[in-house]
Amino acid sequence: MSVEIRTVTDIHQIGQAHWDKCAGTDNPFVSFGFLSAMEDSGSTTAQTGWQPFHLVAEDDAGAVIGIVPLYVKGHSYGEYVFDWAWAEAYERAGGRYYPKLQSAVPFSPVPGPRLLVANDHPAPDQIRQTLIRGLAMLPEKLGMATLHVTFCKRAESELMEQAGFLTRTGMQYHWHNRDYQNFDDFLAALNSRKRKNLRKERKQVLEAGYSFRALRGDDLKAEHWDRFYHFYHDTSDRKWGQAYLTRDFFDLLHERMRDRTVLVCAYNDDEMVAGALNLIGSKTLYGRNWGTIDRTPLLHFETCYYQAIDIAIEHGLETVEAGAQGEHKIQRGYEPVLTHSAHFIADPGLKRAVAQFLRQERDHIDQDRDFLLSEHTPYRRQEK
Repeated sequence: MSVEIRTVTDIHQIGQAHWDKCAGTDNPFVSFGFLSAMEDSGSTTAQTGWQPFHLVAEDDAGAVIGIVPLYVKGHSYGEYVFDWAWAEAYERAGGRYYPKLQSAVPFSPVPGPRLLVANDHPAPDQIRQTLIRGLAMLPEKLGMATLHVTFCKRAESELMEQAGFLTRTGMQYHWHNRDYQNFDDFLAALNSRKRKNLRKERKQVLEAGYSFRALRGDDLKAEHWDRFYHFYHDTSDRKWGQAYLTRDFFDLLHERMRDRTVLVCAYNDDEMVAGALNLIGSKTLYGRNWGTIDRTPLLHFETCYYQAIDIAIEHGLETVEAGAQGEHKIQRGYEPVLTHSAHFIADPGLKRAVAQFLRQERDHIDQDRDFLLSEHTPYRRQEK
């Protein structure tokens, strides 16, 4: 079988039917609906430093059999797998680190597949290997120093390691549903001190006069998105200095994915004062952006973490992924899990230096995770 590899700078050049046949339905962040909303809204463009450059594999009949969501990056913002030190060291040595190539979900540290293969292809592993070879050829062809595949599946990173990529691990905090029927079932799995603390936190928020609504589908109106965008913009300005997503993105997300979108809205009296955006996968609730105009303590925990657990239990979902960072999540039932990425570095000197760094970093992350699981778990020991 002959396979042709090409790149496209517009997701519509591939089309929704071909894209979603490869992306599947498990993870909404690699769907055509989500990534096309990014492009069509002007959130991912050459001007924002996220130029679409998707890799496509086609068979000899011209059918799309594999895709890698890919971007040309002019910086390292919005990635959550940090390579600033690599860029600085390489440029001090006279190299040119940017532009680089990045396979990722823009602006979101969400784990998921990056080597997308048509769901009816008889040899999916063969196509993944072809996609990897295609990725590895791009830096030299384009005169770039590096290519990065971030928050990919572990099996994908292992395949890329066999092809000469360097692999990197990170850590996030995910909540796991152990067949809980309600929030009290989850609380019963915690040790006494943590159980009392969570009950106290939820009670304090409710007694302060806050109420919550989880809006989905046609229950979401333009007024909710207007308000949420205001929160999102305010939070982005304070924390990062830049709001990556445009207002149009949220309209397109609603148009294309409102049945897979849950917006948790926090109210004080009749005023919406905070919101948390979640997307629903086949087994996972993905908590993403949050924002507020209210600095009340504990409002963030309730809006983002506890409401997400309620939603996951209600819908029978196995996991809540609440984004990057935050050891404080452990005390609220979220457990440390490893994330994976793979990095192709063309320059031999830079590759050696990064490989040494990654070995040391991996040892530290493994030690930290083991320590957190053994010494800081909020769960009763018999639950582990």
